[in-house]
Formats: sequence, C-alpha cells, structure tokens
Amino acid sequence: MSSTPIDIAVPDIGDYQDVTVVDILVAPGETVTADQSVLVLETDKAALEVPAGRNGVIETLAVKVGDTLSQGDVFCTLEPNVSDEETRAEPEPTQAAPPEQTPAPVAHGPAATAPLGMPPAGDDPTSVNAGPAVRKQARLLGVDLSRVTGTGKGGRVLKEDVEAYVRDALANHTGKPEPQAGIPAIPDIDFSQFGEIKRQPLQRIQRLSSAHLHRAWLNVPHVTQFESADITDLDAFRKSAGEEQGIKLTLLPFLIKAVTQTLAEFPRFNASLAANGEHLILKKYRHIGFAADTDAGLVVPVVRDADRKSVRELADECAALAGKARDGKLAADDMKGGCFTISSLGGLGIRGAFTPIVNAPEVAILGISRATVQPVWNGREFSPRLVLPLSLSYDHRVIDGALGARFLLHLVKQLENLSQLLL
Repeated sequence: MSSTPIDIAVPDIGDYQDVTVVDILVAPGETVTADQSVLVLETDKAALEVPAGRNGVIETLAVKVGDTLSQGDVFCTLEPNVSDEETRAEPEPTQAAPPEQTPAPVAHGPAATAPLGMPPAGDDPTSVNAGPAVRKQARLLGVDLSRVTGTGKGGRVLKEDVEAYVRDALANHTGKPEPQAGIPAIPDIDFSQFGEIKRQPLQRIQRLSSAHLHRAWLNVPHVTQFESADITDLDAFRKSAGEEQGIKLTLLPFLIKAVTQTLAEFPRFNASLAANGEHLILKKYRHIGFAADTDAGLVVPVVRDADRKSVRELADECAALAGKARDGKLAADDMKGGCFTISSLGGLGIRGAFTPIVNAPEVAILGISRATVQPVWNGREFSPRLVLPLSLSYDHRVIDGALGARFLLHLVKQLENLSQLLL
C-alpha cells in the first residue's frame, strides 16, 4: 500500500528571506534519505543545503534554479517509505516538520551522491555534472557544456556559469570587455598558449568572500595604522592560566576582551554608516568576529555579546566556533551581526604588519601578526620583551586619523596593563 505524498518545506534558515535557489540536487522519481540534500540556497554570506527531512521518493519539485524561498515555503512533495509510516505511532501531519539542525554552509566535500539521470538526447555527450534545467538552458543558448567551468559543488555547472560563459564569449567577440563599476576589466588571456594549464574552480565560500571583499574595497576608503604592544606579562599570564586550568589558552580571547573594552571608550568604532551616508548607526551590543582559515576558504564566526563574557568563556566559545568552521558546520546565524573583526596571521608565522580589508558594513578591523622577542629600552638598559604587531584598518568616512590613533593607543594600553584587561 502506498503512502500519501506530503509537502516538504524549507526549515529554519535564520533571518534570511527570499533566498535564491542556486542548485537542485534531485529529480522527481528519485529515492532520498532524510538527511540527503535536495536544494542549495545561496545567501550573501554562505550556501545552505536543504535536506529532504524524510526517507522516501521525490514526487514533484515546486521550484527551479533562480527561484527564491523563505522559511516555511514548500519546495517539493515526497512519498514517504511505507515501512517508515507503519513504524510511526502517531499519524503524520499534512506537512512534514523541518529537521531540527540548522543547515551548514557548503564548505568542502564530494559532489552530491544523488543520481541525476542521463542527459536528454541531443545534449552534450561528455560527462558534465549539470542538472536538467541547466542543460535545457545550454541548448537554448547554443552552449557546449563541456567548455563551461562549473563553480557548483563538486564542479557542478550552474545557471550562472552558463550565463557567465555567454557574457565572456560576447565580450571577446566584440573586443570590448564588460565594464565593472567603471573600472576597466583585466583582459582575458588564453594562458594555454604559453604551456600546460589546469582550471580549478573556486570553492563556493571563496567566490562569496571574493565578491564581498571586492565590494568592500571599492566602497570603503581604507586607512591602515600600525602599532605594537608589549605583551610579555600578558603572555606569561596566558601560559600559566592555561596550565592551571588544563586548557590550551590562546591569545585570541584576550584580544577580544581588549577590543570590547576599547569599543566602549570609542563607540564610533562600534557603528555602521547608513546606506544613504547621512547618519551613523551606533550599536549598543558588542559582537566580535574573528577570521577563521578553512580548507574551503575564509569564514568569520561571530562571538555574540563578547563584552559580557569572561576570558575563559570567550576561549571556550572561540574554540567551539573554530571547530565548526573547520568541519564546515557553521550555521548562518554563527556569522551574522558582527560589530568589529579580528584577523590574525600570527599562527601562520607572519611577523610583519599587513593591511586587512574592512569587513563592511563594519567600520574597522584589527590585524594581528606574530609576536616576537625584541630588545626594548627601559630607561636604563635593553631588556627582552615580547612585542605584538597590530594593524588597524578603518573606514575614513567615519573615522579620521586622530581618532584611529587614539583607539589604537588605548588598545595597546589595555593589552599592556593586565589588571585593567581582566577587570
């Protein structure tokens, strides 16, 4: 006896509304498991995989690539497995409840394992990872899919990839590269004429980060100031406290603590410029983001209400968020609402200062390099001190040089005065 088809709706995806469908991983008639991904939604910060939520067979798909969805929108109907239905003590509601977990950003891993079926007759005969809608689009536009570089998961060719291929072909044909915000485009060069090459698609997170950083660099007039802090006493305390508590205590929670205290003294740094450029939005909360390096690219988890937490609480939360970032399990809410970002290259061994890009709509970002032991004159002699390089970039529309200097010097004072920092 077959079971009654049920509607499958978009589960909790945070505060996002009208999120674009960038990929459909299954087709009607396919058998799926509860945790198997059916759709890929893309926000401005991450890609979210939406699972089926039930074991069964996909009956119909109510969306196509390019459509937009919000939480609660029905995107397919599914005929549940009869065996699953018979083992349930309670009758099923008319609409399946979404899974409890929050979808994680697409970070890395193999392509979806759901079979996509054979391409229709007349399609590109080579083995191209693309869905039926993309193949139809390619036929209508006369595009050979084997020539298109896929930027989807596992090299899957998306609708945007086909459109980008057509735009590039037209630009090369006319000899006039497509302008980007009035900036002359970099010429497209066939590097294969010089030797052997290999095309490697960017990870989805890298593509999203690239667009975000490019937008920030073009729109925010950056200024970067450099300073250094003597963290000899702080580092000694960090090591001893970590040994006493039996944990690995890094410098990051102390930096977050110092930044939150400095933001309290300089609220202009804890603000965003309104889109019309006519007023500031001052924030009474202090959520601090920190850049995390992953195999899939750079992500920025956010520690919420960092000013209300102890160094130990900050250490635990940073470790948990960093672990989720490495595993590709950060939820959308884990990366939202930041007021100020810390980007550290010290763990990679970089000792010199650098210029971090402001994570707009924030107005400032702090860069940290590797601390080194240096001879410092104390008025009588040179003594070995552990010195930490700091790089502060800020939006010059909101912060002038004098205010930037005062902020940076106050931050140095916090790091060098252990008793003030831990109060």
